[in-house]
Amino acid sequence: MTDWISTPLDSRVLRGALDLEHTAAGVRPHRLPAWARKQFPDPFLSLVEAQPSGVRLVFRTAATAVELDVLPTRTVFQGTPPLPAGVYDLLVDGRPGGRATVPGGNLLSVDTTTWAMTLRPGPAGTVRFAGLPAYDKDIEIWLPQAEMTELIALRTDAPVEAAPDRGRRVWLHHGSSISHGPNAESPTATWPALAASAGDAELVNLGLSGNALLDPFTARTMRDTPADLISLKVGINPVNSDAMRLRAFGPAVHGFLDTVREGHPCTPLLVVSPVLCPIQEDTPGPVVPESDDGKVVFRALGDPEDRASGRLTLAVVRAELARITARRAADDPNLHYLDGRALYGEADFAELPLPDRLHPDSAGHRRIGERFAELVFGADGPFALGRTRATHRR
Repeated sequence: MTDWISTPLDSRVLRGALDLEHTAAGVRPHRLPAWARKQFPDPFLSLVEAQPSGVRLVFRTAATAVELDVLPTRTVFQGTPPLPAGVYDLLVDGRPGGRATVPGGNLLSVDTTTWAMTLRPGPAGTVRFAGLPAYDKDIEIWLPQAEMTELIALRTDAPVEAAPDRGRRVWLHHGSSISHGPNAESPTATWPALAASAGDAELVNLGLSGNALLDPFTARTMRDTPADLISLKVGINPVNSDAMRLRAFGPAVHGFLDTVREGHPCTPLLVVSPVLCPIQEDTPGPVVPESDDGKVVFRALGDPEDRASGRLTLAVVRAELARITARRAADDPNLHYLDGRALYGEADFAELPLPDRLHPDSAGHRRIGERFAELVFGADGPFALGRTRATHRR
């Protein structure tokens, strides 16, 4: 029998989470702090911020076997096919070392017309990785990006110690569902995870499906989170939710940037506009799901003529983001702008179309991650190595 050693599940072994909630089962990682969670009544935001995209356990050990007891909560949107079980990715010294799923777990059924949620309790399960090399190594276990996860226990067959600081820069990123990555095949296959790996950065991913809406509590969260690099990929959610008009959008962008700069006055800060999405390039939202031959696809309901009255499209928000960042960059040399179509544009759409007309699949995520690594972390990019390391000021 294996002589197991248990390790507490706390901030010493968890990265990418901004808060840990103690539950009846264990601890639940959150990507927004408790004070921020009190400020939004939106049940969907409560759901997605608790999905641990980018959150991982990191430790150093000579263990050849690792077990992690978890209680997943999987979400089923009524009228749509259930998502597959979430994937746990294991990295050994930064390289793929295993992949696993967990049966069972809670099932959260969501009525998208009323946002009523019904929870059906289920059993906890165990993620097991065995046959690991028997030498001291850095282990990372990336949690599923699209299902809530309660961590119950971590066991190894050799002692665990905190992973040493490798000098990697902390990259704080905020974006929409494309940054959250529920359509990627695994947590390390989201485009931010891929770009962070290529750029040798420590990722804190505040990609929040449907909720990159320039919320003040998200700006204050970013203001208060230590970071060496910051990026904001904004614009698509105000369009597809039809949440604001051009008159409100511009000041909201300014206010968000002002707040972030209160805590990070000199940090390299990149504003990224939306990637190509043909259904919303010139058509306002809202965007709704519909069935197409048994598959869920999205359609924009707005009238293109309404752009004249201030309704937003992707073309409109790109122009506004470019204008705002150009004006601010005159006094802020560490502020940068990237047109999202440089990450995924018309040629990419022709080769790798959006399966549901809105979100990239894993191949699309890889394309976006590779482009971001080249254009942003590359030698001529705003996050290039060798630039002055930022100091967080709070």
